[in-house]
Amino acid sequence: MIIHARAYPRAGLIGNPSDGYFGKTIAFTFDNFHAEVVLYQTPEIEVMPNNRDHSRFTSIEHLAHDVRRHGYYGGIRLLKAAVKRFYDYCMANDIDLGRRNFTIRYQTDIPPQVGMAGSSAIITACFRALMAFYRVTITKPVLANLILDVENRELGIPAGLQDRVAQVYEGLVFMDFSRELMERQGYGWYEELDIATLPSLYVAYQARLSEGTEVFHNNIRARWERGEPEVVQAMAQWASLAQQVRDLLVAGKGREIGPLLNANFDLRRKLYRISPGNLQMVEEARAVGASAKFTGSGGAIVGTYEDEAMFEALKARLSPLGVQVLKPRVAKSEGVVEE
Repeated sequence: MIIHARAYPRAGLIGNPSDGYFGKTIAFTFDNFHAEVVLYQTPEIEVMPNNRDHSRFTSIEHLAHDVRRHGYYGGIRLLKAAVKRFYDYCMANDIDLGRRNFTIRYQTDIPPQVGMAGSSAIITACFRALMAFYRVTITKPVLANLILDVENRELGIPAGLQDRVAQVYEGLVFMDFSRELMERQGYGWYEELDIATLPSLYVAYQARLSEGTEVFHNNIRARWERGEPEVVQAMAQWASLAQQVRDLLVAGKGREIGPLLNANFDLRRKLYRISPGNLQMVEEARAVGASAKFTGSGGAIVGTYEDEAMFEALKARLSPLGVQVLKPRVAKSEGVVEE
């Protein structure tokens, strides 16, 4: 039996980064790219490398480029940490995994380090494959928490729940991470919204403009924990923007959300120094009348546009900057396939 499990990238539509600070967000997954994990039974456990994990290079420039694009550790660490966390969960819940071993490998075409949650997509696909292989059921809220644990606790990567919830539920999801809910039940309130309520959306990205999650979240966490009014108020405002967008979508007024997306980015700009390239990407998109905000920590933007003429204008303004522009196909994956 060969198991194939997929997960899609996500775009933070509104409210981020308040998900790690008892806020509210909306995010969607789209199938223009995907991460896939393949798992099959073997006598021993083996985690196989991907081309992001190699250690042989044609030149010193090749090595430096590879590190800039994929980091120092590639994707094997994600699989190993996910398998370890899955095992810990099963042991803590008296779930017998038997004596079966497996070989596992991954592949992904999600652009790395541009705020599309490419790492958590690999982890999500890994959990889906493990659950199918061992016939283990984990509820969606708990699964999202486990995936976050892999990054926070196992790998020391600071992040919030938004990406993991979006990739576990898939499609278009509204998330409320209020303190009362999180402290009472350990997870938030998650509402799957109708993707038909969305207006015309674009996603644009440029890998060289990426800002790692570690860079973005470290400073804001310390300021929030100190109770700095500017940061605390910003989190509340981001949450309010997410609630407003959710209400507009439910009311069938999706075409009205553009200014709220702009407000999300404008608030971030007040708090952080935005790199010139990232700022230019947003400003060029807005120059043709589209709205624009980061999908995550930088390197990619998401926004609304009015018609095909505006979409073509977006491409004309952004392409000379080396920015790829696409129409995201908001979707849910086909789940796990067993051969």
